[in-house]
Formats: sequence, C-alpha cells, structure tokens
Amino acid sequence: MNASPLIENHGLIGDLQTAALVTTDGTIDWFCCPRFDSPSVFGALLDWEKGGHFTVRPAGTTFATKQLYFPDTAILVTRFMTESGTGEVVDFMPVTGAVATDRHRLVRMLRCVRGSMTFEGDIAPRFDYGRAPHELRITEHGAVFTSEGLELAVHAVREPEDERLLNLLSGDSDLHFTLRLRAGQQRGVVLESSPDGPPHEIRVAEFQQLYEETIRFWRSWLAQSRYSGRWREAVERSAVTLKLMTYAPSGALVAAPTAGLPEQLGGERNWDYRFTWIRDASFSVYALLGLGFKEEASAFISWLRDRVREEVGADADTGPLNIMYRVDGSSDLVEETLEHWAGYEGSAPVRIGNGAASQMQLDIYGEALDSIYFAHQHGIQLDTKGWTALHTLLDWLVDHWDQPGEGLWETRGGRKDFTYGRVMSWVAFDRALRLSSASGRPAARGRWATERDRVYEQVLAQGWDPKREAFVQHYGSDVLDSSLLRMPTVGFITPDDPMWTSTLEAMDGELVSDSLVYRYNPEASPDGLRGSEGTFSLCTFMYVDALARAGRIDQARLVLEKMLTYANHLGLYSEEIDLTGRQLGNFPQAFTHLAFIDAAITLDAHLNQAREGGTARERSPGRLTA
Repeated sequence: MNASPLIENHGLIGDLQTAALVTTDGTIDWFCCPRFDSPSVFGALLDWEKGGHFTVRPAGTTFATKQLYFPDTAILVTRFMTESGTGEVVDFMPVTGAVATDRHRLVRMLRCVRGSMTFEGDIAPRFDYGRAPHELRITEHGAVFTSEGLELAVHAVREPEDERLLNLLSGDSDLHFTLRLRAGQQRGVVLESSPDGPPHEIRVAEFQQLYEETIRFWRSWLAQSRYSGRWREAVERSAVTLKLMTYAPSGALVAAPTAGLPEQLGGERNWDYRFTWIRDASFSVYALLGLGFKEEASAFISWLRDRVREEVGADADTGPLNIMYRVDGSSDLVEETLEHWAGYEGSAPVRIGNGAASQMQLDIYGEALDSIYFAHQHGIQLDTKGWTALHTLLDWLVDHWDQPGEGLWETRGGRKDFTYGRVMSWVAFDRALRLSSASGRPAARGRWATERDRVYEQVLAQGWDPKREAFVQHYGSDVLDSSLLRMPTVGFITPDDPMWTSTLEAMDGELVSDSLVYRYNPEASPDGLRGSEGTFSLCTFMYVDALARAGRIDQARLVLEKMLTYANHLGLYSEEIDLTGRQLGNFPQAFTHLAFIDAAITLDAHLNQAREGGTARERSPGRLTA
C-alpha cells in the first residue's frame, strides 16, 4: 500500500490515554505516543513515505478483507480471505489505569481460522512526526526501536515448540516479519512503549488472557448504559467511541484522535483536533448522563471546574477561559506546520497545535454553565471553591458579553457579533441563576438577571432578519447558520414559536441538501480561508433534534436513518461528508457522535409519545428538566 486509504476505511482502538487507527487492510497508519496529543509514531495516514506504519497482511497473494468490532467492545477484527485460507488480525490496546503513564501496548493477535495462511508484516516507526531518527536492535526474543525520548519494544508471541514460526528480519531501521499458521493457531506481536524490561516471549495463554480481560472491561463498562431505544447498536458504538477518546487521568475528551485530515481534499482547512474543547466536551455531559454514564460525566465536570478555578481572573483579551486545552489542562497549543509531510492526498499544510486556542468565543461560557447545571440536576454537585470561581467568571461575562468574537466555527476572517455567541451568553446567565436558586448559594442575581434580559432583547432586535424571517449568523448579515439549530434545545425560544419555525424553514431551503446540513455558506459569509467544505455531520444530527422538537418527527426520523447510511462500516463518523458520500475531516469526531446520541434520545422520546398519543414536550430530554 502506498496511497492514502479512504478516511472512513479505518477503525479505532485505544487504551484511554492514546489511540490508533487501523485500516481495512490491516495497517496501523496513525498512532501517537504516549498521549493523544503526543508526536506520532505511525503517521502514514498523512504521508506514506515519511509518516511510518505497522502493516500486517497475507503474504504473496491477493486477498479480500472485512472488518468488525468484537461485539460490545473496542476490540477490532480485520479478516483476510484468500484461496488457501481465512485469517484474522485482532487489534486492541489493554486499558491503562487512571494514572498517566508512558507505557502503552499495541496488541496484534494473528490467527488462522480456516485452511492455512502466511502473514507478513512491517513495523516502520517514524518518531516525532518523522523528524527524529531511530535505531533498531534485534534481540533473542524480539526487537527494540530507540529514538530520543521514546523506546518501543517488540515482544514475540511464541510457544517453546515453534521457535521458528515467527521470523523477525531487520531492514535497516525497519522490522519485517513472517508468520506461518494453520487453522486453529494464533500467535502475534505486542508493541510496547517505554517497556519495563527487554523484549520477551509472550505465551499464547498470556496473550489470550489480555484479550479476555479487555473484553470484560468493555462489556462491563457498556453494561451501564440505560439506552434501550430504536438505535441501540449505533448509540452504544458511539458511546464506546467517545470512551476511547477520553483521557482517563483527567476525564478530558479530545475532539478527535487525529490531526491534519482535510475538510476539503487539497484544501487548507487541516486542523489538529487532539485537544479538549470546552464546547465539545461540555456536550459530552448531556450524552453521557443521557445514557447513564455518571462517572464519566462527573470526571469531566471535575476537569472543567479545575479550568474555571485556574483561569478566572486572567487578564486576557480572549476571556477567563480558553476555548481549548490539552488533555492534562495545560494551554500550550502553539500551531506549527509540518512542511516535510505531503498531507492526506496532498492536502497541505499539515498543522499540529491549534492557533484557534487564542480566539474569543463567547458561546463557551453558556455551554460550560449549561453542562454544570445539567450535571447538578443529576446529582453532580459543584463545591464551594467551584461556585466562587464560577461567580467570578459570570462577573467577567457581565462586562464582556457584548463584544464580537470568532464564533463557534472558529473563523479566521475577523471578529463579528455572532448570534449564537449571544444566545449562549443568555444561557450562561440563565443557568447561573437557576444553579444559585437550586443550591441556595449567594449570587449577584439582580445583575445577572438584568444582563440575561439585555442579551435576550438584543438577540431579538439584532439577530433577527425580518426580510428573511429568520435568525441570522451575525448582526448586520442575512446569512443563515446551523449553529442556531440549538436555540430551542437550550430554551431560548420554544420549538413552535413562529420566529423559530420560519427560521427552520429558511434553513430547510438553504443549508439542507438531501438531509445533510452545511454549517453556513462561506461564499456569503467569508471565513478567512480558501476553498469550500462538505456538509457537517454534527449539524445534521442537530437538525434531527430540531425537527423532532418542532413536531416534524417523521421527517426527523427519515433524516436520521439517511444519516446512518453515511457512517462507515463500523458506525464511525468523521467531521464532514462530501458530495460523493466520502468522509472528510478528522476521524472519528467526538462532536458528531455526541450529537447523534442526543438526537437519538430526543427523537425516541417524541416517537414514543406520538405512538401513545399527545406530545413529547414534557418528556423530551431538554436541558432544563429537573
């Protein structure tokens, strides 16, 4: 293989501190170590020649492949069919604990299930995004790759009687191996970072034990889900995917485990998503609590509370909260370009770090407060220091909500008065008032209520275009923006308000393309970047939610069912979908899977109520329910 595979032709494995992508033909072409946001070890996804890869395939023959997850787990099975036999590569990472570690294991279990098969593989790491050299040393029981700051050990899975079954051969700085198996046999390799000793032989029984322990972990975790609706399999796969993108030591959720995948092939919208956005991760609180995963929601609330405590009082043009952080809470996200990498299908520049971290995005305060209030309703309480910090944050927002920003979509064409940012500022004040009442804690209630009402009145006066009969992207424009699909979800307007129904109808005609939804029209509202983009998968699921709340439940269900056909073979979504149905952007994207879970829960409630007669409004999982 020497060309970029389709973005959707991947599965995701991980150990809750980092993750890897595996193609449908058995290649690991993306793996960062020791954390999601660490430099890559395998990066062939963005440059086959210089990125590094770990391939496994049948030797010297043509083959067909199929790929699936072992049911109710994050264990990925890639099946190879040849004329001589059928084999499988079972890929997984044993789950690490909640303590940050540099030790991670990529387990590649190779087995023959019919006939016979000879596997061959290449382990060709390229450390630090291909910028750091390394050395390879073959040992009696495996091999070691050494680069500055990181060591990878290759442990061979063998039994005493088959010492020659697995052959390791050095090819300069890369490792090649062959493995001959007949039906019923399984062997393999384990790639371990920062090992606690030299390479050693692993017996098949030990190998099998790792496999079974990993199965038990995932099934035990998934058993906590309370979801029993119409889309259970897809919802639970999304839940597992979100868990794979959660950094266990802090509870932070990365937006995606990848960097540099393009929103347009050959374009420049190639961002690094391996960080935690306040906005995206706040959405996870709704999805996780909606499914019954209280521990994960509580962990993120703790992470968010720590960011509020650290940042409140900071004298910065961008506000007391950054829009994104690294998974450990640090904020060093300097953006740089990997000039030596060609990019996915020639889509350059390849960026690491993220320059949007310094933007002003006022909506994050509403999302943070909304998630904290929603968590409070589910028994996850804010402590005294957290409330004090939150009080200070709201005092800052009182003085700064009425100013332009870069907005939800992180435009780079100058600050504007984005309507969505104002709506979420209203949410911040509203939820703070509700939280104060619910907890009995002191607050500047009069001041907050005054600002809440000022925001509301301003949005109605300046965010509404009477000619278009719709709420618009920013003040003074007539551009539509699908971020406003959340207006009824957060309670700013009721789903049957004529101002809202006409806005939704306007979006139907301009932003919706056969059920798929664009964020906005960049030609009508230049965002400072060249090129166009595909439909935004997150927005399609937000559209489903808005349709259901507006009572258009048959249409909502059809849109959802159509959207499910755009998932990949494993039920995973990237950021966008182009006109051909290809997935674009970083993969898989947490925001999309979160929005799908929310849409599924909302639509289930409305369909159930419609079946019973009446409306679902009282039972719909809105943000303000007790």
